[in-house]
Amino acid sequence: MNRREFLATAAVASTGPTLLGMSRKADEKNPVIGVEGHKYECQHNWGDLPGELEWQTTHNVALDAAGHVYITHQGLAKKKGMDTVFVFDPKGKFVRSFGKDWHGGGHGIEIRKEGSEEFIYFCNTWTPTKKVVKTNLKGEEVWAKGRPECKEYENTKTAYNPTNINWLPDGGFTVGDGYGANYLLNYDKDGKLTKVFSGGGTEKGKCRTPHGNWLDARGDKPTIVVCDRANARLQWFSLAGEVLEATEGNKLVLFPAHAKTRGDVLLVPDLHARVSLFGKDNKPLVHLGDDAEWRKKVLDGFKVRAQPKEWLPGKFVHPHDAAFDKDGNIFVVEWVATGRVTFLKKVG
Repeated sequence: MNRREFLATAAVASTGPTLLGMSRKADEKNPVIGVEGHKYECQHNWGDLPGELEWQTTHNVALDAAGHVYITHQGLAKKKGMDTVFVFDPKGKFVRSFGKDWHGGGHGIEIRKEGSEEFIYFCNTWTPTKKVVKTNLKGEEVWAKGRPECKEYENTKTAYNPTNINWLPDGGFTVGDGYGANYLLNYDKDGKLTKVFSGGGTEKGKCRTPHGNWLDARGDKPTIVVCDRANARLQWFSLAGEVLEATEGNKLVLFPAHAKTRGDVLLVPDLHARVSLFGKDNKPLVHLGDDAEWRKKVLDGFKVRAQPKEWLPGKFVHPHDAAFDKDGNIFVVEWVATGRVTFLKKVG
């Protein structure tokens, strides 16, 4: 997380609508938040870790076909040697962990089935060499990629720190260089680089921290939706990298971290203390946990992210990633010092 970038936009995002859809008192243990058709019971601090493990700044989440939940955390330099990925069964029981090689760099994670087997793809933002890694579900490495070999990265001073991955319909994938040079990179199904597009800037089609990216198949033609975080907007690109649409900054989203879809719903965890759901027309269905006063407190120098006793039921601190399960429930993972996973159980 870029602290300077975060603080620079915090003042803008401290204003906004009041809390949406709170159907129980905020001091209840598992309040229900949302609106009709999109109501969720908040079960914070989901997942039971064995005593020898601890969260070190949770980052991203993905589910396999069996419903197992895979969560990455960054890993703190002063606590070397711990695995970067923790795996839980659907009820929150710890299953296994792996990823010592990526300690300190754990970030993006996605899972897909290829043939008869499922594979995990990781973006390890701060590791020096293994930037994008493919493994099986047990964490056994299939391949690892370092710096892209293309003209955009010929200059060794050009940073490359990828943050997230999305799948392409032809079996390829897109990597977002969210903390590096702000490019998006398309690869084919064999892992060969085929296209580099976007890059740094504020104009339409350019990005400042393309932190999250996802295949948006809700329209007539599939597109790539990009969470252009520091520009406080979403952008849509064709599969070939041509920009199609960009929202107005600080209007639809505040500080978008990633995106996922389920049916016609677009899910956007927003680091500025809310989780947003959008319809097929990209208009908001609900901003879960949205509260202007709470957000103001959260963005006041990052203090709250290290103060779990200050966290309120039904509200979020810094949602960094989120994912639907097969039943439409949502797992939310937050960028907080002690880590936090929230299970949003669909109740209406």
